[in-house]
Amino acid sequence: MRSYLISALFFFTVFTIIYGCQSAQTLEQDIYYTNGRDLYRTHCQNCHGENGEGLGELAPPLTDTVFLKENKNRLACFIKNGLEGPITVGGKVYDEKMPDEKDMASIDIAQLLVYITNSFGNKQGMYKSEQVAADLKNCK
Repeated sequence: MRSYLISALFFFTVFTIIYGCQSAQTLEQDIYYTNGRDLYRTHCQNCHGENGEGLGELAPPLTDTVFLKENKNRLACFIKNGLEGPITVGGKVYDEKMPDEKDMASIDIAQLLVYITNSFGNKQGMYKSEQVAADLKNCK
């Protein structure tokens, strides 16, 4: 029993040290990710699926890392303004209208993008509200 307690205490201490050594950027990204997950569940999951798998012919999957990387500066526009017209994701054409999120603030879009671009097999790092604001100025 005593060795178990000592082992547990040792692992707890090591875990605390490792977790405590995270950088401020890592912690900020973790917060964005968690908040983005909640936003995703509320605003996106019904169409894009719990695991980003999409919805048949209606909504594209969010698992196409290449598409997300190539369109990273357009993703905020897709969320804020919606999307109408054909879009090709993973070699498949989708032509259903994506609703807009006009009332969503830049910080919320940034958090949502951190979640989407770091889930479903994607690992694209941080996306800040300042980047969202800059990207939204260039929407077409």
